Amino acid sequence: MSRQFSNLFDQLYRDYAPMVKQVCTGFLNGDLALAEDLAHDVFINVWNALSKFRGEANYKTWIYRITVNSCLQYLRKPGMKAGLAPEHLENIRDQDTEATVKGQEQVSELYRAIGQLAEVDRLIIMMVLDELEYDQIASVMGISEATLRVKIHRIKERIKKLLRHAG
Repeated sequence: MSRQFSNLFDQLYRDYAPMVKQVCTGFLNGDLALAEDLAHDVFINVWNALSKFRGEANYKTWIYRITVNSCLQYLRKPGMKAGLAPEHLENIRDQDTEATVKGQEQVSELYRAIGQLAEVDRLIIMMVLDELEYDQIASVMGISEATLRVKIHRIKERIKKLLRHAG
């Protein structure tokens, strides 16, 4: 690929790597190491598809779609299931200072609740958490903004219910 593509890729990585890692973490219920690996796979896919980018969406939406597709593809592999194994939770707790453990546990609880949602709902709430504009989310999902707003409200209510029952 040309130097132009290489520079563009570097910029896209700098701009969107945090978003990609967050989405992967959400799909994998807080497994940070696995999310990091999956995020690298996403950017390999971005690199391979960069020359085919048609400009029909902005880069953020395009990378988001690649991220979601990569996550769903990973989760659909035989034997793969979104969720943290207990030993992974122990590793996370051991790595954090006592002051941040409570915050990490709350984040893990949220990701576990998100992990219990249907794939479409999980995708929508992760985009909301990534602070994508509703019109972008609606475009990615192929639904109207009005329908999206109703779905988001219902998803938030479901998460609240899941968190109440977890605690």
